Amino acid sequence: MFTGIVQTIGTVQAAHRLGPDMKLVVAPGVLDRAAIRIGDSVSVNGVCLTVVSLAGNHLQFDISAETVSRSTFAWLSKGAKVNLELALLPTDRLGGHIVTGHVDGLGELIEREEAGSSVGMRFRVSAALSRFIAEKGSISIDGVSLTVNNVEEQVFNVNIVPHTLQETTLGAFSVGQQVHVEVDLIARYVERLLAVKNTAVDTTTLDKEMLATYGFMRVGDQE
Repeated sequence: MFTGIVQTIGTVQAAHRLGPDMKLVVAPGVLDRAAIRIGDSVSVNGVCLTVVSLAGNHLQFDISAETVSRSTFAWLSKGAKVNLELALLPTDRLGGHIVTGHVDGLGELIEREEAGSSVGMRFRVSAALSRFIAEKGSISIDGVSLTVNNVEEQVFNVNIVPHTLQETTLGAFSVGQQVHVEVDLIARYVERLLAVKNTAVDTTTLDKEMLATYGFMRVGDQE
């Protein structure tokens, strides 16, 4: 579990394809190397990865074919910059929002516009993702917790303040950039619960047997 508050920008040292899988080696920037152990979870551009090796000052990750197929990792090369965040501790402040590191899909930057000292960005996502995005709701872009300013069908706007531009990879984004998108966790569960609610019970056959089946009556109460 993460917060979407990026702790440092790491640098890719190696990105090797191993058939459908991949091995990624990252220099962890200013992260405390002594605080990281094999088996720890690290958010890399918003994707939760497990540290499998600590060679020198580098973090090594094994990436499955499933993750490669659903992320931008296949396009990474030596020297690329990535956002890094260590897993949330129970004592940490939740400065951003709850981020799982389970990316929902990819988005594309379609417009970048200077807005004073900040930068406004417009992203396009699939229709399947857009229904989870709400004005003033939270969203994670490449692991960065952001507030949605506006939503129009499959396009949403965010505003990137100077600190975020400097401390994350977002400052280097250009039009056409493909990014990892994770929608708000609460929106995902609400959608699922509503779907179940709308299909679970056939009210056209409302009788004592049905009420007992769904726990509204005890068997003895049917007499």
